[in-house]
Amino acid sequence: MLITFARAAGGSTLATVRRADGVVLELPGFDRKWRVPHDLAHAATECELGMSEGVFGSIAGGGVFGNMRVVGGKPRHDAADRSRRLLAANKRPLGVAEVLAGVVHDAVEHGRPAVPPELARGSWGIFSSDPFPWSPAQLSGAVRRLAGLAAEFERSGGALEFAWPDRLTSPVPAPAAPRRGRRGRV
Repeated sequence: MLITFARAAGGSTLATVRRADGVVLELPGFDRKWRVPHDLAHAATECELGMSEGVFGSIAGGGVFGNMRVVGGKPRHDAADRSRRLLAANKRPLGVAEVLAGVVHDAVEHGRPAVPPELARGSWGIFSSDPFPWSPAQLSGAVRRLAGLAAEFERSGGALEFAWPDRLTSPVPAPAAPRRGRRGRV
């Protein structure tokens, strides 16, 4: 999947997503007050941390968020149902991706070279009591990657292509089996 981030009118960003199935989608950003696009923070963070069920892994798998629109290609006949199932199954990981991308975004936006591990762990603690699954080195890698991408975005005048790895495509859950049962006799 190829994601093109570009400055849009009014200063926000627009991510154009070209999925492997030929569908082209637009994802508007609501980040005009930030130097670094928030959706770019998602891409860098989710990719570095191997998050296949975050925003971009979900999109790669067929998820379409409410603020997105199809601008090219032909979606599958069951695209809406597949998207609904995938986004419902990924609800918790999408929340985790949101808070971790926010932590990494904040570090880069404010020029801090590392994410304070306690901040990331605290964000994780909102979702789980399990041990934090990423190391400080992985978080630092996400910050470095986003910082490099942000610098490239600025140098290019507000345009950047990001190749999303196929290995981080979220699987689509199978449809629920039809309920079978005996009807009550009257």
